[in-house]
Formats: sequence, C-alpha cells, structure tokens
Amino acid sequence: MATDHSGKLTNDPQELLHKKHEIDAKKALFTNFARSVSGDAPTEQGQEFTGQNRETDQQNNMKDVENRILE
Repeated sequence: MATDHSGKLTNDPQELLHKKHEIDAKKALFTNFARSVSGDAPTEQGQEFTGQNRETDQQNNMKDVENRILE
C-alpha cells in the first residue's frame, strides 16, 4: 500500500479526523477482502497472538540477564 505524501501537512483536527476515517475505510476494505479469501479460518475480531506457542528467544533472554546484572 503506497502512502501519498503529496498533500501538505496539517494540524487541523477536522482534516486529521477526515484522513483517519479514510484510512479506517481502507483498513475495513482490506479486512473484508482478507476474510473473504481466508475461507474457514477464524475471523474473531481482536484475535491476538499469544506467546505460549513460541520458543523463547535466547538472545533476548541473555540481554535480560545482562540488564539485571547492570542494575
């Protein structure tokens, strides 16, 4: 998805809100498309990744230990 940077930047709350609504509409279109092609895959809104099925990252673990030692 390409971002259009041709317009000038603004701090106008009404214009920012309008842009946000445009982006939300594009996201909704993409979500509907993704759901239509995903078939029987779960479509629960707010579905989040849980780290329970993920192996621990050894590098992050070592960095955590190092940070605790430095404290």
